[in-house]
Amino acid sequence: LSLKFGDVGNLKGLVIRFLLTTSYYKLSVQNWFSLHRLQLLYNHSIQATFNATRIYAPASYSYHCEHVSSLQRYDALLIPSSANDLSKLWEVTFIDFQIQGFNIQEGHFAYAKDCASFFSPAILMGLVMSLILLLVLAYALHMLIHLKSLDRHYECKASPAYFAQMKDNDMGDEKEPLRSSGNESYELRNQEFCKIYI
Repeated sequence: LSLKFGDVGNLKGLVIRFLLTTSYYKLSVQNWFSLHRLQLLYNHSIQATFNATRIYAPASYSYHCEHVSSLQRYDALLIPSSANDLSKLWEVTFIDFQIQGFNIQEGHFAYAKDCASFFSPAILMGLVMSLILLLVLAYALHMLIHLKSLDRHYECKASPAYFAQMKDNDMGDEKEPLRSSGNESYELRNQEFCKIYI
C-alpha cells in the first residue's frame, strides 16, 4: 500500500510504502492482517526502512492507533530495520493512524481494532486495589464468622467472707460473730459475688 504526496511542494517525490501481510490463524478461525514493514522512498530510492511491531487486526477489521511512531515517547511501534542504514536519521510519527489493507467495502474503513491495551497502568492499579480490598473484606468476614457469641449467665451466690477480729466498733451492726472452736471470725451479711459464664 503506497501513500504518494503527488505535487505537494518538496514532497513531490516522497512515497510512504506499507508492506502488509495476511495470515490465517487456526485458534481464532479467521484471517488476520499485519503491517510488516514501512519504507520511505524519495525519487524511487529507499531512504529508510522500519519494521512494524504489534500492528495487526482481523482481516475484516481496520487497525487504529492514536500514535504510530518510531519515537520512544509514543511506545515506538516502528523500529529501524538495521543500525547500518539511514533509518536512524528519520523520525516517523503518524497521528490518528488508521489502516486497512483487505476487504475494503465502499471506500470506508471497517470496524477498528484499537491499539489501546486492555491492561493500561491505571487499569492494573485499579485491579490491584480491588484485590487488596477484597482480601481485607474476606479477612473481616472470616473474623465475623468465627466470632464466638457472648452468652451471659449470671449466677449470684452469697459469699462468706471471713475477717480476723477487728477492734473497730463502727462496723458492729454489719458483722455477726461466727462460732468456731478456734479464732473468732465474722461474716459480712449482705456481700455477694456473681459468676459470669462465657
